[in-house]
Amino acid sequence: MLLIGNGTVITQNPDRPLLDDGCVAIDDGIIVQVGNTTDIREKYSAGEFIDAMGKIIMPGLINTHHHIYSSFARGMILDGEAGANFIGILEKLWWRLDRKLTLEDVKHSAYSTLLECIKNGVTTVFDHHASPHSVKDSLFTIGEVSKKLGVRCCLCYEVSDRDGEAIMREGIEENISFIKHANKNDQDMLKGMFGLHASFTLSDESLNKCAEAMAGIDAGYHVHTAEGLDDVYDSLKKYGKRVVQRLFDFNILGEKSIAVHCVHINGLEMDILKDTRTNVVHNPESNMGNAVGSPPVIEMMRRGIRVGLGTDGYTSDMFESMKVANILHKHNLSDPRVAWAEVPKMLFESNREIAATYFDKPVGILKEGAYGDVIVVDYKPHTPLNKNNINSHILFGMMGASVNTTIINGKVLMRDRKVLVADEGEIISKSREVAEKLWKRV
Repeated sequence: MLLIGNGTVITQNPDRPLLDDGCVAIDDGIIVQVGNTTDIREKYSAGEFIDAMGKIIMPGLINTHHHIYSSFARGMILDGEAGANFIGILEKLWWRLDRKLTLEDVKHSAYSTLLECIKNGVTTVFDHHASPHSVKDSLFTIGEVSKKLGVRCCLCYEVSDRDGEAIMREGIEENISFIKHANKNDQDMLKGMFGLHASFTLSDESLNKCAEAMAGIDAGYHVHTAEGLDDVYDSLKKYGKRVVQRLFDFNILGEKSIAVHCVHINGLEMDILKDTRTNVVHNPESNMGNAVGSPPVIEMMRRGIRVGLGTDGYTSDMFESMKVANILHKHNLSDPRVAWAEVPKMLFESNREIAATYFDKPVGILKEGAYGDVIVVDYKPHTPLNKNNINSHILFGMMGASVNTTIINGKVLMRDRKVLVADEGEIISKSREVAEKLWKRV
């Protein structure tokens, strides 16, 4: 039994959003009670008690689109001119990098990135992986690291034609093998999806092969969708249809699928996404950094499409992603009134709902029966905090570095900023060593 109390509890449960002197009780990885600190300590007197010392106790954060391996691009300097557009960025940076990844690189990028997730209070990660010359066992390698560190993950491999048919087929096999493996995981810490890179790097023949492999498989797809205009133009020129329509025609969309970005979609495509109950994930920093545009997520949400929030590998700090999403859409729409409600809904409601399509019990909420994924944030508000202004305090007062303690499935992974499940110094040192060798090959 583990108790986390003597703090202000933000539950993200609309039935009971805030407790001034609250406590969360976790037994065997599951939250059994959320209530007053004194009452819960008396009831579970034998439980281990973590004293939040007046800090914020809240649910662990969920990232619904990450690229774990991309952390190894941090600080990397490449020869030649930088990519001047979306395709240029892919060809001159990301595809150069991922083609050189070995399983050792995959392993150590997973250690360093998931370590950052722990330190930023991210307890559930949906990752989209690529290592075209080390496809086999790549998802299993990441999964093993996530198991050792104790981070809840849903993984996929991005199938693509860009490196030839043999590697495309390896990607299909890796996805299917991993999904079957993860579906047998009775601890509910690891799940799998079927990854696709994007419409413009997949032929009809390849998509047919993916659909055939997915027959009878309990999982959805995770695919970059209309991220750049090149994706749209390619689909129109080759197939006479827009990207979302093409994905729909191959039965890729659905309530267990994630359409990432959706920057360049129209009203008809929004109708398809809504009707198929497909999840969209917004990645504001990536969209701005790649200069691909601002997706119409405010309009999508107005139409009833579920839109979650991710980072696309740009960061592992979901607080940061929340801040950027808030100002991006104000700026893009020239309307300071938007995004106040929509962005918190992305992070705290939609991400939880997306996770619920894969994990058996709720995450991202503190209530009885949910998984014991809890963080303590070192934030003591200097203005009143109440149930009506919670999101404003989170937006303007919290950041990943404010996370003091991270608990996943009832296990304490970090306490008082000290990682307990691994040697942080050793991970970082090895990561630098492996990354330096990788850079020389790129």
